[in-house]
Amino acid sequence: MTRIERRTRETEITLDVGIGEGAIETETGDAFLDHMLTTLARYAGLRLSVRASGDLRHHLIEDVAIALGIGIAREAGEEIARYGWAAVPMDEALVEAAVDVGGRAYYAGRLPSGLYEHFLRSLATNMGATLHVKVVRGRDRHHTVEAAVKATGLALGQALERTGRVFSTKGSVEILTDGPEG
Repeated sequence: MTRIERRTRETEITLDVGIGEGAIETETGDAFLDHMLTTLARYAGLRLSVRASGDLRHHLIEDVAIALGIGIAREAGEEIARYGWAAVPMDEALVEAAVDVGGRAYYAGRLPSGLYEHFLRSLATNMGATLHVKVVRGRDRHHTVEAAVKATGLALGQALERTGRVFSTKGSVEILTDGPEG
């Protein structure tokens, strides 16, 4: 399990995340955010505990996504499947998600909720993942957002599966920096 504590003038977050099925507890003060965090964790096969509060709903949702992305990136390691894809139907909604957790941050997609589009973008960016979300169809905003989170979770669960090998033609990437001496 990785613990992330994020404190700003806008939010206070304590988050524990681990790869593998387990307990999921969320307490953010925002019922829909709790529902989406629980959904994402369950579909991705994550253990998750989140305690968060914030001044504005936007700040809360964004900062929780940032902390979660950082935590997942720290948990992932190099010897994972790296790629995942899923399509989720939910009543009239159909959403596809494809993810690459190979260290290149990018998000493409459009959801009927700017807050949850920003949630997925912040998650992908801070996880160092490429995430594409495609709404094939959907009229009900709740169904469409939830299908997007479920599809992202399923794709992420596939990508985080331990393989025992580095899934890249480059092999392991090591970044060396020259910092100030002293």
